[in-house]
Amino acid sequence: MGDRPADIGVYGLGTMGANLALNIAEKGFRVAVFNRTVEKGFALRDDNPGIGDNVVPASTLKEFVASLKSPRLVLFMVPAGKIVDAEIAEVAPLLSPGDVMIDAGNADFNDTVRRSRDVEGTGLNFVGMGVSGGELGARHGPSIMVGGAKDTYPQLEPILTKIAAKYEGAPCVAWLGPDGAGHFVKTIHNGIEYADMQMIAEIYGIMRDGMGMQADAMAAIFGEWNKGGLSSYLIEITAVNLAEKDPETGKPLVDLIVDEAGQKGTGRWAVIEAQKLGVGATTIEAAVSARGVSSRRSERAEASRFYAGIATEAADFSAEAAGIAELEQALETAKIIAYAQGYATMASASEEFGWNLPLGTIAEIWRAGCIIRSQFLDDIAGAYETGGVVNLLQSPAFIGRVEAGQTALRKVVAKASMAGIPVPALSAALAYFDDYRRARGTTNLTQAQRDLFGAHTFHRLDRDGVFHHRWPAV
Repeated sequence: MGDRPADIGVYGLGTMGANLALNIAEKGFRVAVFNRTVEKGFALRDDNPGIGDNVVPASTLKEFVASLKSPRLVLFMVPAGKIVDAEIAEVAPLLSPGDVMIDAGNADFNDTVRRSRDVEGTGLNFVGMGVSGGELGARHGPSIMVGGAKDTYPQLEPILTKIAAKYEGAPCVAWLGPDGAGHFVKTIHNGIEYADMQMIAEIYGIMRDGMGMQADAMAAIFGEWNKGGLSSYLIEITAVNLAEKDPETGKPLVDLIVDEAGQKGTGRWAVIEAQKLGVGATTIEAAVSARGVSSRRSERAEASRFYAGIATEAADFSAEAAGIAELEQALETAKIIAYAQGYATMASASEEFGWNLPLGTIAEIWRAGCIIRSQFLDDIAGAYETGGVVNLLQSPAFIGRVEAGQTALRKVVAKASMAGIPVPALSAALAYFDDYRRARGTTNLTQAQRDLFGAHTFHRLDRDGVFHHRWPAV
């Protein structure tokens, strides 16, 4: 047993790397492990009886690579950026043609594209692989989004299909396209996750500040919502978060947590790429911005003093069943709009980079394991399976639902605005919907302005061609 070469190697034994290695070992594969703090690899083997028999720790990088069967599969699970480049530079000289390096961290897809090009002509292969599900997902079954040369995927598939989450028996893993496709999809997944979490937080804010509800009551409502159209992992854990008590004080733990959110970059990347592609991912943008504002906690405290005299209307929210149902419908409608923006971004990237992303398959592999897993993804998968989807807001599967729910979203946004309760993501979703559904917008005036100050030209409704007008001098 000890002499059998390892099926795959995991370089980097932080929380995600260690749990992914244990997941692989538990599924019967032999996994070599290496970390700069070499003791971590030996501890991973020794602290996990039974599973540890399939863990092969190494004291040196050469020993780590030598323990792998050919063709070698080396999976990096380290923070994005220069660290990945440094480790690739160390490992690549020890590999042979046909071997595969896999970056399974949260990477900027542009780096993945560059790294894929860097190995061209060397005989080595590079795979960018998005892994979603957090610590528990890595250990027990994540959603896995693979990018890279298609003929490399069969080498990974036997392992990935075993360790991935399962939805009704189907593994939540797929090859999505060449070079950076997998990491791009993971980036947009995280952007949607930002929007989803922010909108849930805004509804929580309305319940807390507009309805005066306590955490226990809110927990019960989110628990009920998890049985309906909003059924999802994020709604489920929101109920858990709100129900949890601080063991020392007995108070709701959420009430003791500082209102300052962190972020690791993927949400920003999603916004940047949407902007570069000319796609309006406004709900994601609002969520990223809200986290930025939250980080300026001392500034917010000062501002609250300066504007303490501003009068707002008394919150016109009802904690009765009808009021709760209105919040539920508003959240579900905004969620559809946020997903529509995320999918529009992926569709645009697919065209821009020639990836031919399987958008329906992406919805399918997000149905289990990942953070945004939800009942809702079945409907998205079905919409793309039917074909001809330009934007989810034009899909028959969603038109009726958005039509029915947009009134609730309007009311919630309007009431929150008048009461001074910030709902940036819900507001952005509503504004995008109104902008998207309007046949004639207002950028005709913008084009006139641009032509006056910069001779940028414009098109006309009544004739073909490109025009420049001699505007009066100002």
